[in-house]
Amino acid sequence: MTREPAPEVLFDVQAKVGEGPSWVAHSGRLSFVDIVAGRVFVADLSRIHATVEIGMHVGAALPAADGGFLLARRDGFVRLAPDGTQAPIALPLEHDPDLRFNDGKVDPTGRAWAGTMTYEEGAARGVLYRLDGDVATPVVSGLGLSNGLGWSPDGRTMYLADSRAGTVDAFHYDWATGEATRRRPFLDLSAGPGVPDGLSVDDDGCLWVAMWDGWAVRRFAPDGRELERVEMPVSRPSSCCFAGDALVITTASHGLPAAELAREPHAGALFVARPGVSGPGAVPWPGRTAAGSQLPAEPPPPPRGGRR
Repeated sequence: MTREPAPEVLFDVQAKVGEGPSWVAHSGRLSFVDIVAGRVFVADLSRIHATVEIGMHVGAALPAADGGFLLARRDGFVRLAPDGTQAPIALPLEHDPDLRFNDGKVDPTGRAWAGTMTYEEGAARGVLYRLDGDVATPVVSGLGLSNGLGWSPDGRTMYLADSRAGTVDAFHYDWATGEATRRRPFLDLSAGPGVPDGLSVDDDGCLWVAMWDGWAVRRFAPDGRELERVEMPVSRPSSCCFAGDALVITTASHGLPAAELAREPHAGALFVARPGVSGPGAVPWPGRTAAGSQLPAEPPPPPRGGRR
């Protein structure tokens, strides 16, 4: 397995807030969003094939089995068909312009999750939702800024970052029912530098956490020990995903003053590094069905094995 931990620019898209990278193994399709621009990028590891304008902020574009996406749009869950048309499914923020949806992910058995945040700092009003059929079910409330999500290789632990709290919590996860219980602190990164943003779990069960304003993506063992980090040439890495043994990293330029942008000419670019470990591809969202009936009662496949 190649080890080239220094990140290189893959696509210099100059995103305001790049986020939500996803890679589907069987198709090789890579996707990510620019939240502020309301744009979805569809690519592979060699070139960008298309961009789709959503018309409002979009926190995540989760690959769907039909070739489209499930959007975590500003107002809620929306299906983006392969022809570019949008069909709302559940819009819990339709009448609440003070909040928006942020990061999301599909669990190892196909359930879609996404969390919310307030535009302005203040009360912890963020909520993590699970999409059950056409209902957005609130699962975790009281979040400052719901962000990165991930699952352990055996599917029995769910991780959730709250950027404003500076923490990553772990939950016992029942993959047969989608219930997340027994919440416990996993990482307290509130002392900085930076705050935890998006995250990914590798085949060894270790977390890779993008540190907004921290100039790095940091790797933590399942017991919380920091193992290593990918030092970034930009201050705002925002999320990451694995494409085989490639770690794909989104970044942001939004909010940086002109002098800082001059120091960071590639802020907002999509980067790739090869840290010597692999991770699973995204699980495509299978589509909307009745709550509780869309998923097989079987565990996720075992990890493919990474660096030992």
